[in-house]
Amino acid sequence: MQLTINGKVENLDVSTVMDVLKAKDIDPQLVAIEVNTQMIDQENLETTSLKEDDKLEFLFFMGGGA
Repeated sequence: MQLTINGKVENLDVSTVMDVLKAKDIDPQLVAIEVNTQMIDQENLETTSLKEDDKLEFLFFMGGGA
C-alpha cells in the first residue's frame, strides 16, 4: 500500500497504524500519530485501518535541555 509518512511516499504491506509502527520498528509509546490530519489515540492504533494514499505524520517525543 502506498502511504505518505512525514512527507515521504512509502510502499508498505500494512493494514493498520500499528502495522506501520511495527514495520518501521517504532515504539508506540514514543510517538503521536496523525492520519489525514486526525490525531489517533494510543488505544486505537491497532483498530485504525489505513487505505491507499493515506497521509501519516509521526510526532516523536524527545528529551533534552540543560
